[in-house]
Amino acid sequence: MASLTQRRRAGPTPRGRPRRQWVPYVLIAPSVLLMIVFLLYPITSVFYYSLQHYNVAEPWNNGFAGLDNYRRMLFEDPLFWQSLGFTAQWVGWEIALQLLFGLLLALIVNEAFRFRGLARATVFAPWAISGVLTTVLWILIYSPTTGFLRFLADLGIGDPGTALLANPDTVFGAAVVAELWRGVPFFAILLLADLQTASKDLYEAASVDGANRWRRFWHITLPHLKNAIVLSTLLRGVWEFNNVDLLYTLTGGGPANATTTLPLYVARQAVDSYNFGYGSALTTAGFALLLICSVTYLRLSRFGGDRT
Repeated sequence: MASLTQRRRAGPTPRGRPRRQWVPYVLIAPSVLLMIVFLLYPITSVFYYSLQHYNVAEPWNNGFAGLDNYRRMLFEDPLFWQSLGFTAQWVGWEIALQLLFGLLLALIVNEAFRFRGLARATVFAPWAISGVLTTVLWILIYSPTTGFLRFLADLGIGDPGTALLANPDTVFGAAVVAELWRGVPFFAILLLADLQTASKDLYEAASVDGANRWRRFWHITLPHLKNAIVLSTLLRGVWEFNNVDLLYTLTGGGPANATTTLPLYVARQAVDSYNFGYGSALTTAGFALLLICSVTYLRLSRFGGDRT
C-alpha cells in the first residue's frame, strides 16, 4: 500500500512520459500548419515569379528569366536605388522623431494630473484613424486655397498659393509631419504601458539618495524601457518601410519620384504596369533587406536580455 502511494506521488511512469510530451505539439500543430501555408506559400511564390518574365500586358514575352530581373534591378534601374535611398531616409527620420515625441507624451500622460484620462484619449486618438482618412485630412490642411497655409497667408505669414506637396524641397517635410501625427501615438501607447510596470520603490529610493529628475530618467526609466523601445522601433520600422497608403494618397510618389519608397515602386510595377515578375524581384529584395536589418538590430540591441 505504501509503495503504491509513493509511486503515485512520483508522477507518471517512463512509458507514459514520452506520450505526454507529444501532447503540446499535437495541439499546436493546426496553427503551425496554417502559418506555414499562409506564410511559406506567398514567400515561395514571390521568389518563383521573381525568376520569371511575367507581364500581363506582354504575355508573348513571359517565361523563365533566371536572374535577369535582379540584374536589371541592380545595374539598369536607377529608380530602384533612388527609392531605396528615400526609403532609408524616410524610415530613419520617422522612427527617430516618432520615438522622441512618443516618449515625451508617454512621460507626460504617465504623471498624475487633472483630466489625465481625457489627455490620454486625445493623444491616442490619431492611432484609431485609418491611413487614407489621415491623408485626406492633411491634404485639406496643406491645400494652398482652403488649408492652413491659406489662413496664414491671409494673416501676412508666407506667400499665398504655397503648395507644399508640389515642391520637391518641402514635400518630404510635409509628408513626415503627416505621418508623425499618426505614428507618435503608437510609441506613446507601448511606452506608457511599460511605464506602468516600473517599480515606484526605485524612484523613491533614488529621490532619497538625492537623484534629480534627469538622473532618475537616465538610470531608471530608460533601462526599464529598453525592451519596449527595441520592440516598438522594430515594429514601426517595418511598418514605415512598407508604408504605401499615406504616401500613395498624399503625394503619389511625386513630385518627380521624390517621395517614392521601395514598396510604392513595387506597387507601380506590379499593380499599375502589370509587371509581376519585376515587381516580385523588387519585393524579394525588400524582404531580404528587412530580414537582415531586423535580425542585426535584435542581436545588437540584445532584445529580451537584462534591462541593466
